[in-house]
Amino acid sequence: MYYVGVDIGSTAAKTAIFENDNLIDTFAIPTGWSSIETANTIMEKIISKGIREDNLKVIATGYGRISVPYANKTVTEITCHGKGAAYLVGEDCTVVDIGGQDTKVITVEKGMIVDFLMNDKCSAGTGRFLEIMANTLGVDINTLCNLAETGSGVNISSMCTVFAESEIISLIGRGEKKADIAYAIVDSIVSKVASLCNKHSYSTNYYLTGGLCDCNYIVRSLAKKLDNQVNTSPMARYAGAIGAAVLAQNLK
Repeated sequence: MYYVGVDIGSTAAKTAIFENDNLIDTFAIPTGWSSIETANTIMEKIISKGIREDNLKVIATGYGRISVPYANKTVTEITCHGKGAAYLVGEDCTVVDIGGQDTKVITVEKGMIVDFLMNDKCSAGTGRFLEIMANTLGVDINTLCNLAETGSGVNISSMCTVFAESEIISLIGRGEKKADIAYAIVDSIVSKVASLCNKHSYSTNYYLTGGLCDCNYIVRSLAKKLDNQVNTSPMARYAGAIGAAVLAQNLK
């Protein structure tokens, strides 16, 4: 039997496939404008791997979880990210998920979620904020992070994405270096995420998940803000999908 976790986020859709207890495959595709079309594309990819649709159990999670017609069940991102991190880390940890539309801090103890905090009131401190600011600078997110590593000395004071974008435009207009502006953007995001983390009094074994786990500069900057080590791995972006697949193993 195959167990599949489908995590359709606002920008990327991640899939994890288990054969019995073994994780055998992961893949990610852009979500695009239609979560339903994305879900259908995911099933096509699963079938192309020689897996029959009648020989799998599926749990869907994420922003577009209700748009997965073949899911046996839908589960919240909080639960799935916690379960996925527990699988990847194998010990108590505090999961920090910087998503496209929100940021989540989830405490996992003995494989169970004991508490969480979520910033979903605006896009500040999220991947969407980073994307908007990168576009304003005319670069992609990876380039922005690389630039930020060589910058310093500039701050963004606005907590609102719209006003922060106006600040960026003003900084560009007065001739600030692109690297220094990039530094300010990343520092703004990391500061907001660290503030959310500091509201927790649980495990300081931080584990970063989501699409930004590949950005070493963000990992190091967050660790510095928290005055604590922040761990991650290439598989961390699939934490939600892995957690959903793990939960699918319990479906009857």
